Amino acid sequence: MTAQAMIELWRGGLLESVHAGHAVVWGPGGPEWVWGDGQAVIFPRSSCKMIQALPLVESGAADAAGLSPRQLALSCASHSGAKLHAEAVTEWLSALGLGEPDLRCGAHVPRDPEAFRHFTCTEEKPCQIHNNCSGKHSGFLTLNKHLKAGPDYVEIDHPVQLAVRAAFEDVTGAEVAGWGIDGCSAPNFACSVGALARAMQFFAAANPEGTIREAAAARLAAAMRVFPEMVAGEGRACTKLMRATGGKVAVKTGAEGVFVAILPEQKRGIALKISDGATRASEAAITAVLVHLGALAPDHPVVAELLPPVQRNWRGLATGGMRRAAGFC
Repeated sequence: MTAQAMIELWRGGLLESVHAGHAVVWGPGGPEWVWGDGQAVIFPRSSCKMIQALPLVESGAADAAGLSPRQLALSCASHSGAKLHAEAVTEWLSALGLGEPDLRCGAHVPRDPEAFRHFTCTEEKPCQIHNNCSGKHSGFLTLNKHLKAGPDYVEIDHPVQLAVRAAFEDVTGAEVAGWGIDGCSAPNFACSVGALARAMQFFAAANPEGTIREAAAARLAAAMRVFPEMVAGEGRACTKLMRATGGKVAVKTGAEGVFVAILPEQKRGIALKISDGATRASEAAITAVLVHLGALAPDHPVVAELLPPVQRNWRGLATGGMRRAAGFC
């Protein structure tokens, strides 16, 4: 089955753009809604960071290092590199007896407006701590120290990544369909959209008093919901959506139009991929699905922000709007 039209952009009464993709809602009994092709193979990118953090918790490394729920949320983050994120990563590494050179994620200018201005208006250069994945990599380093393994923890055959792969295949219910190198240099394992939704359902239904893996999944999902500002940052869709649902849903974006959601009260997981990789469409699509499932109030301001029925130009004139395509949600 081909990709299905999900999000449309209209201008002057005419259809200007269409974003198509694939989405799956997985419930306790399996797939409940499928748009597009649930078997389409994708790279989850950063949407699967909670899966990558499972070995950190279930190995006992997180408890041995005394990690807080706030730090567990950071281990699942694509943060903005704001002051609170940089300070949290710095403190985490220091407590491990490690530092910025031990990271393997690379450096980039942070997304946070204040931090961005600082690095563009001064001679100071950003370091790896400002990388949006530095929280995940701090988690990798914590696990690596616990395992007493070598320093290059992003290598595909390193014990850290072998543990991540095993966890990934278990919660998705399938062998990886391939792998690539993510923007932060860590391996990213490919799977179908449906398998990713299945993994999110595992997190949604995980019993805190259940198996070691279930308890770890429940802790990570809870940490994300309690500390949404650590998962992304102010002004970011992930943080806004988690706050808009009253902390009842954990959501996570990934590069190239991927989004996932964990709904513990409904024991449902969501995964979607916009084929053209557009972030505006993935944010609109996950908003539409959350409204469809009753997890997000349709009149909440964030809905009109991420799925705007009216869009205005720089003079405030209405130019058109964004809407769900027919047959989607």
